[in-house]
Amino acid sequence: MEHVLRAEYEDGSGGEVRIWHVVRQDETAAMCGRELADDAATRSAEEWGSSGLPLCHSCGALYLREVP
Repeated sequence: MEHVLRAEYEDGSGGEVRIWHVVRQDETAAMCGRELADDAATRSAEEWGSSGLPLCHSCGALYLREVP
């Protein structure tokens, strides 16, 4: 299954990224259950755990159960 990181913003729509969530490819609901904007920025899931990004811990735990 493909995954991507999707942004949650400080002010709700655009601007500074508050935290990055893991979502399944082409979905807007994060693995933790938070609904994210369909036009929110995305990044490769390969960046999870690197590059010092602020990441959702709940999404990360669920993501690790789905990837080999």
